[in-house]
Amino acid sequence: MSVTIEVRNGVTVVDGEPRVLVSADYPYYRDDPGVWADRLRAMRDELGVEVISSYIPWRHHQPDAATAPDFTGSGHPGRDVVGFLDLCHGLGLKVIAKPGPFIHAETTYGGLPDWVCPSADGEIEPLLDAAGEPSRWADSATHLPGRPLPAPLGAAFLSKVTRWLSAVGKEVLDAAAHPDGPVIMMQIANEGIYTNGARSLSAYDYSPSGLAFFRERLLAWYGSIEEYNRTHATDHRRWDEVEPPRAWTGAVRPEEMQGHADWGRFHADYLAEVYLRWSAAVDCRVPVVVNLNPPTVEELDDWLARVRPEKWGDISYGFTNWMGVVSADPDAQARYVIAAKRAPGPNLEENWGFSELYDRAYADATTSYHQTLLALAAGATGFNVYTGAATSGWSPDLDAAYTMPYPDSAPIAADGSAGAKAPVVRVLADFFALHGVEFLECAPVRSEAFGLYLPYAGIAAWSGAEESGAPRCGTALRAFHDRMRRAGRDYAVVELESATPDGLAAHETLTVPGGPFMHRHVQDLLAGHLAAGGRIVLDGPAPGLDEDLRPCDVLARALGRAAGRTASPAAVPDAGPVRVTRGAADAFLRVHPGRDVQYLTILVQSENDGPVRVETPYGVFETDGARGGAAVARLADGALDDAVVKGLNGFLDSAVPAWITFGGRELRADRPADLARVDGKVRLLG
Repeated sequence: MSVTIEVRNGVTVVDGEPRVLVSADYPYYRDDPGVWADRLRAMRDELGVEVISSYIPWRHHQPDAATAPDFTGSGHPGRDVVGFLDLCHGLGLKVIAKPGPFIHAETTYGGLPDWVCPSADGEIEPLLDAAGEPSRWADSATHLPGRPLPAPLGAAFLSKVTRWLSAVGKEVLDAAAHPDGPVIMMQIANEGIYTNGARSLSAYDYSPSGLAFFRERLLAWYGSIEEYNRTHATDHRRWDEVEPPRAWTGAVRPEEMQGHADWGRFHADYLAEVYLRWSAAVDCRVPVVVNLNPPTVEELDDWLARVRPEKWGDISYGFTNWMGVVSADPDAQARYVIAAKRAPGPNLEENWGFSELYDRAYADATTSYHQTLLALAAGATGFNVYTGAATSGWSPDLDAAYTMPYPDSAPIAADGSAGAKAPVVRVLADFFALHGVEFLECAPVRSEAFGLYLPYAGIAAWSGAEESGAPRCGTALRAFHDRMRRAGRDYAVVELESATPDGLAAHETLTVPGGPFMHRHVQDLLAGHLAAGGRIVLDGPAPGLDEDLRPCDVLARALGRAAGRTASPAAVPDAGPVRVTRGAADAFLRVHPGRDVQYLTILVQSENDGPVRVETPYGVFETDGARGGAAVARLADGALDDAVVKGLNGFLDSAVPAWITFGGRELRADRPADLARVDGKVRLLG
C-alpha cells in the first residue's frame, strides 16, 4: 500500500500520522555533481535529516531563451537535477522541490534568466511602484540599483513563466513525485513573489497588468460602478477611471478610507492569483507550500494586508527567518513570533550557516538553535536548516557577487566534514523524530488571542494614516505582543473575516482593533463570543457601520451589554499560568489532551546571567545554560523525561555545564557542554 502525504492545517501528514517537518537545504546547483551523493549522505547520517529542500534555478537550467531547459546535464553536468533527485531517492531522502521562478538564494537576478528582464525584452512589462518607477533587483549592495523585475501578470512574462514551470512539472517532477519518487512537496515562489512579501503596499504593482487585475477585483467586490461610487463618495463613470492610492490622502471619513483598504485587499488577491497560477502551471500532484518572509517593523500592516493564507486554496503557509538575532533583538523576536502565529505551517528557511552575510552570531549554532525552538514553540510545524551543507562549485553566471563557500559556516563543511553545528542539528532532529507526533498533539497553553481585521491593515499601512485618526491593526498587534510577552503569556492570532464561533471559543479573551466600520458578520461573530461568556478588548472605537458602510452597531450594543467583560487595551494583563520567576527568558508550554504529558520550551535571552526558574501548573522547572540558548523538555507523569539544553555559546563567550531539573529528577553535565537526553540516552555535545 502506497504512503500518502498531505498537509492538514499546516501540518505534514504521512499516511495519516502528523510529523514535525525537519529538513535541510542543499543547493545542488552550487556544488560539483561529483560530491552530491557524499553531501547528501552527510546530511542524512550526521544531521539525522530525512528531507532535503532545494531550489531549481531557472537561469541555471535555461540560460538561453532559444534553447530548451536542460534538466539532465546534457549541456553541463551541474544541471542534472533529474539525476540529483534519483540520488536522493536512492539514499532514502525525501525532497521539497522549489522551482521558483524567482528564488533569491543569493543568485544573480534572483535566479531569473537574463532574457526575461524588461531591459532585455521590450515586450515584458516591468513591475512598477507608486511613482511609476520599475521595482529592481540588485544582486548585492555593490550592484545598486539593480535590474528591473518583470510584472508577474504581464502577458509576455506570464507566458514564459508558464512554459518554464510546466517544463519543470513534466520533465522533472512528474516522474519524481511521491510515492514513486522522492518529491513530497513543492514550494512556489520565494518570500512573496520577488522576496517582496514584506515590502510596502506602494512598492508594487502599478504596472498596466497589475492595474487591470485591480480593476477586475473592484468589479468582483462591488458589482457596479454605482455601488463603488456610493461607498467611496466618488462619481466615476467607468472602472478605468478608478486609480489606486499612491500616498496617504489625509482621509477622515470612512468613504475616503475605502480606497486604501481596497489596495490592501488587492494585494492579498494579487498574491493569491500569482501563487495559484504558478502552481497550476507546474501541475504537480504533491502538496504546495510557500515561504513568506516575516514582516518588517515599519511595514507590519503592509505584510498583514497582503499575507492572507485563507485565500490560497490548497496552497499551504510557510515562512522564513532572515531578520536578526531574536535572543537579543525584541523587534526581531516580535516579527518572528507573529510570522509563526499568522497561520500554521513550517519554518522553511532558518539561517544555520550565514555569519558573514548576516550576523557573526550565526557562526555559533546557539543562535539558530534558539530561533528554531522559538518557531516551534510559537506555532511552527517544522524547521529547515539553511543550508545543511556548504558548497563551492558554482559558475560565475549563477552568482558572481558572493565568495565561496556558500554559506560560510554550515553544519556540513564544504569538504564534507561535520562541523560543530552538526551534533546540535542531529539532537534536535532526533528529539522531534521521536516526539514530534506527540508534540503536535499537545495544545499550547494560551487563553488570549489577537483578532486581525485586515481592512484596517490596508488603511494603516500608509505613512501618516494613524496620525490622521485612521484605524490601527499592525501597531495594535505589536503592542498586544509586547504586553503578552511582559506578562509571560502565550497567545494566538485569529483572522476575523474567516473565523468561526468554535474557533473563537478556544480563546477566553480576544483583543480586536476598533474603527469606524467592520463586516456585519464579524460584528455578529464577536457579539456571539461575548454572549457565550467570552471577553473582548477593543483597541479603538466601536464600529457603527458594516463593510458596505451601512449602519451596523451590533458589536457596540453587545459591548454595552457585557461591560463587565471588556477592558482597556492598555490594562496590564495578569501573569500567565507559566511564569519565569528568575532569569531573562520566555517560556512556552504545551499540554497533551489525553495523557499526563507536557512540553516546556525555555528561550534564554542574550543578556541572561545564571539559572532560569519557571513555575508551571505542573511544578517548578529550573535550568542553566548558555546566554542566548534554549531548552526543550518533555515532562511525563510529573517528572522530567527527554530534554535538550544548550550550554555553550561561543559567540557570546558563554560556557556552562548545562543542567535541568523538574519533578525531583535532574540532568546535569559534568563539564561545560550542551546536554541532551533522547529516548533515555544522555549525550554531551562540545
